[in-house]
Amino acid sequence: MVELRTYVYIDSLQPQLAEYMASVSQGFPPVPGDACLWVEVSPGMAVHKVTDIALKASQVKLTQQVVERAFGSMVVHHRDQSDVIEAGRILLSSIDARVEDRDHCNIEWKEIIYGMTSDHAVLINRQHRGGSMMLPGESMFILETQPAGYIVYAANQAEKAANITLIDVRAVGAYGRLTLSGNEADVEEAAAAAIRAVENPSGT
Repeated sequence: MVELRTYVYIDSLQPQLAEYMASVSQGFPPVPGDACLWVEVSPGMAVHKVTDIALKASQVKLTQQVVERAFGSMVVHHRDQSDVIEAGRILLSSIDARVEDRDHCNIEWKEIIYGMTSDHAVLINRQHRGGSMMLPGESMFILETQPAGYIVYAANQAEKAANITLIDVRAVGAYGRLTLSGNEADVEEAAAAAIRAVENPSGT
């Protein structure tokens, strides 16, 4: 039996998130404005089945696939939202699941740290080389979720809401982690948007 852990539809990838995903993509990289579907299942090997179904259902392109023992995740994208929605609809039907069957997103940690020191910012920049760099004096928001895949939706909604910099978006494994930075007001606004996102994630 395939367990649906994460199912998140993004109507329009924001520029930083799209470029971040493209930088780590194993498949066809997305561009800003693409619609995107992120699916995580258990056990991990079952992701091959859902990937095959999604790709055959419409014209979507495979962005990324990660296969672990416990969990497997798959990301598809397309410029046309209807293609992504259709791929998701057929995928869910094929595993006899509904959006409502996905696991609830739990926030494991959330925190804003104000006025980052130079030493702290340098260390974070060295740890997270996929995104942009944090500057000393900026504020930092960190968010950890379980399951991991929901963190992508949180990142997209945070970028929509405020002028922030995405530092790191880790959406595979047992926990998802988001790190972003900016001035105090923007970070607070982005943090609120990210929390609202994971408390009420989108479906199709």
